[in-house]
Amino acid sequence: MLTPVVLAAALMNAAMVAASAVSAILIADDLGPALAGLPNTAGVLGTAAGAVLIGRWTARRNRAQALRYGYGVGVAGGATTVLSAVGGPIALLFAGMFLLGAGNAAALLSRYAAADLAPASKRSRAMSTVVWASTLGAAGGPFLLAPSQSAASVAGLPAIAGPFLLALAAVFSALVASTYIRRTKPADAPRVPTATSGRPVLLAAGVMVVGQLVMVSVMTAVPVHTHLHHDGLGVLGVMLSVHTLGMFALSPLTGWWIDRSGPRVVMLAGLVGLLVAAVLVTRTVTPSLFLLGYAWNLCYLGGSAQLGSAALESRVESSIWTVSALATATSPWLFTLGGFPVLAAASLTLAVPLLVLVLRHRSVTAPAGVSLPRT
Repeated sequence: MLTPVVLAAALMNAAMVAASAVSAILIADDLGPALAGLPNTAGVLGTAAGAVLIGRWTARRNRAQALRYGYGVGVAGGATTVLSAVGGPIALLFAGMFLLGAGNAAALLSRYAAADLAPASKRSRAMSTVVWASTLGAAGGPFLLAPSQSAASVAGLPAIAGPFLLALAAVFSALVASTYIRRTKPADAPRVPTATSGRPVLLAAGVMVVGQLVMVSVMTAVPVHTHLHHDGLGVLGVMLSVHTLGMFALSPLTGWWIDRSGPRVVMLAGLVGLLVAAVLVTRTVTPSLFLLGYAWNLCYLGGSAQLGSAALESRVESSIWTVSALATATSPWLFTLGGFPVLAAASLTLAVPLLVLVLRHRSVTAPAGVSLPRT
């Protein structure tokens, strides 16, 4: 039954979006805009570490239990961020975001739990369902930023604590939902026969990493951009919702496209989308954020179609988030140097060489023996 997997992932997405956006604003006020990406860097590193730990817990126990452990660590992180917002040391914010990252890793890796629970003919559909359902939490969560801020003020707490309380409630609910996830088959047994090494897998991992880097570098700068332009959390919430709709809402279309054309075509389209979005964001921000989100979706699901074992999944996921920590740390600094045009130039530098490599390598195909179902 996919409902608990889907619900937990959606709630965790809402928690991470709320905490990430407001933590950047908190640090921008306290330490300056150039350092605003540091809490999200902690969250990214926590996601990388969490992916490794969840992979180990999965091997020792099972996926369902490993996901519960991850969400449990996320609850501790949410509580820690609240303490930092109500007057605790600023270091607690970094610790809390790191621990929230482990919960985020559980949500990300839960797409493979969905694949394990589904019949062989519907595994890819199950994966895309989890990603698609994340729209509910990731797109809906930002609209609660301003109301949660008001609620905190009414309760006599600092207004900035509201979104962190929202994140804590969401990740705790994700933990509760995860207790209903059924145990799956042993995680070290591949779901499908597929390549686990070689150039196709390296290129797929590269596409997933670059998609994450470009998206994170731009999105880390968005809260700083709105704050410097004196826009409120309502405007920021709209921007984040548009972006997350692009990330998740069209996942069924991506699944259908992979089924029809294979991962290579989808990954190429994702890389092209990254390039267009990076250039477009220098002229009009909000529409480009939707395209950026869907380009990431194409890179992420297209690359995931090449992977087929729990060990490989967790290693690639950890690598994605380890490398993207660099983007969250440097993005605000680059943004202060030249705004979105500097970030666009960095994105082009990353994506163009990989686009050429994928174009030249024609053997990137769907995993052997798999017919990705039409959604």
